[in-house]
Amino acid sequence: MSSTKPDAQNTPLDNSLTTVVSPASAVSAGGTAAAGVPGMTAPPAVGGRMRDLWRMITLNRKVGIGVLILVIFLLIAIFGPLFVHQDPNTLNAGPVLAPPSSQFWFGTTQTGQNIFTQTIVSTRSSIFWGFVTALLIMAVSTTIGLAAGYFGGTVDDVLSIIINVFLVIPGLPLAIVLAAFFPKGDLTVALVLALTSWSWNARVIRAQTMSMRSRDFVQAAQSSGEGTLHIIFSEILPNEIAIVMSGFIGTVVYVILAASGLQFLGLGSVTGLSWGAMLYWVNNNDAILQGAYWWFIPPTLCIALVGTALSLINFGVDEIANPRLRKEAKPKASKAKKEAVA
Repeated sequence: MSSTKPDAQNTPLDNSLTTVVSPASAVSAGGTAAAGVPGMTAPPAVGGRMRDLWRMITLNRKVGIGVLILVIFLLIAIFGPLFVHQDPNTLNAGPVLAPPSSQFWFGTTQTGQNIFTQTIVSTRSSIFWGFVTALLIMAVSTTIGLAAGYFGGTVDDVLSIIINVFLVIPGLPLAIVLAAFFPKGDLTVALVLALTSWSWNARVIRAQTMSMRSRDFVQAAQSSGEGTLHIIFSEILPNEIAIVMSGFIGTVVYVILAASGLQFLGLGSVTGLSWGAMLYWVNNNDAILQGAYWWFIPPTLCIALVGTALSLINFGVDEIANPRLRKEAKPKASKAKKEAVA
């Protein structure tokens, strides 16, 4: 792997990322080493780069806390339903609107359903559809952004018009309108959010790709006869992983919140189990007016904790990707005094 130094005229976003050159562009068609190309340096040790990345991740407190919270919820989503031996939709499983107790940890609903089992089973659905929808959105955003930024010209003009149209349309109101006209279900919510939420990330990736296509390693790959798809997905895309990952994490947060909002409004599947569906029944049965705080706190707290965890990871990724945001460790007072004396 090889690296190039950013140009002085690059935007702040460009300077915030370290450009990584893949082996394909390091060697030309005739076998010439990349070091012979002006502006390209000898490749550093891959192991050293990975160790530095791992060190930055483990030393970043925001990433550590966010990953810990997220892993807990992922474990609950994967293994939690396996330990639930009672159907969460069973009516009269306990007393009506019973507060939390040793038998019903999160209390019961107005129909006697166990809120604890509902929360555990809802975790899998909410997190699964959140990540799947975010992957779909980022696939669309990345593909359109890379195509517009790399090809330029007419392709960029057409795609930019489409991106700008979706940017000026309010996403959530449009999602509410579209969800109202399609059959209710988790798949409908996922497709509606994917259709209305891809434009912002596409615009960011397009801007970065326009800067990347003029870099030395891309020009070297073009000169060596590499194909267009190879250049886009093997040369440019790996250097935009930090932006793509940051966009993906932010998209997961938005999707979970937006999907819960649509389900709360009754536009999603309210017969299934998800945090948004739980909130729909909380509102439909006036749980707040009845003082049943134990009914709406679990799903609300789960949404807040997952959103906080993903936001902390996103902030940490920004600090890792952007050297200007990193907080360097301050030297100890004794060491500073010795340096001052010297």
